[in-house]
Amino acid sequence: MIKTIDLNFQGIKSTVACFLLKINKELALIECGPESCLKNLKSEIKKNGENAENIKHVFLTHIHLDHAGAAWWFAKNGANIYVHPFGKSHLINPEKLIASAKMIYGKSMNELWGSIEGIDENKVIPVNDKEKIKINHIEIKALHTPGHAKHHISWVIGDSVFTGDVAGAKINNGPLVPACPPPDINVEEWEKSLEIIKEENPKFLYFTHFGKFSYKENEIINLQNTLKEWLIWVKKNRDQNETILIEKFKVYIKKSLKSKLVDDQTIEQYCIANPPYMSILGLKRVLIKKNYDKA
Repeated sequence: MIKTIDLNFQGIKSTVACFLLKINKELALIECGPESCLKNLKSEIKKNGENAENIKHVFLTHIHLDHAGAAWWFAKNGANIYVHPFGKSHLINPEKLIASAKMIYGKSMNELWGSIEGIDENKVIPVNDKEKIKINHIEIKALHTPGHAKHHISWVIGDSVFTGDVAGAKINNGPLVPACPPPDINVEEWEKSLEIIKEENPKFLYFTHFGKFSYKENEIINLQNTLKEWLIWVKKNRDQNETILIEKFKVYIKKSLKSKLVDDQTIEQYCIANPPYMSILGLKRVLIKKNYDKA
């Protein structure tokens, strides 16, 4: 059984999800969301006839706070936390993760993410590429899929892939839209990771932002093209005042979504799940690191 849980992030539906797995009598989560949504998550798990305290396994696609911020709470209650090897140390000691997030979110940190605590190293399980974790009769395979973050894993269960952020956000049947926050965006690695998803050829994709959809290769191809288009747009406009740049980028994204017949409410959900200012910061950093201006 796989159940999509809506965390109702910031009071907005269908923006951040996690996924409850019941494997015989053993409970697992893929993603756990931020601690700020923990009350909602516990309530939704209870509505499904289970208790959050009984979760024994939490599989993280990566350590960004909207995906992993509450992992410490589940570890305190006995869960093993499965993560990319690059993410392990940051879960055990989240000081650098918190400091980095504070630079971006400032006074909004607590409202957005809630409490963040370190995890006992014995509860953090690093998982290698293509490694399989077996829970009763079910195998959960890790695919290392960097690009959005160097510590990104997509999890494969049967004919389904849980894509975290590497396959973008898809809300209410809208298009796939990339999330490009600092500091680890790498467009070349992202391109390779999307090829890995294509090679897997799943029947379904589960998006943290948001929900279960049938896999369509043409959507992945469109996402690859969107990444390139966004980078070109930021390159052309990067010298403008940052506040103006962010507003122009938001207009650019909204216009693009409207051209694909996405309604206003869904556009706002995209912007909550994937804030445009974050992508501006991440893509500007890509240009600085790679010196694309000389390419």
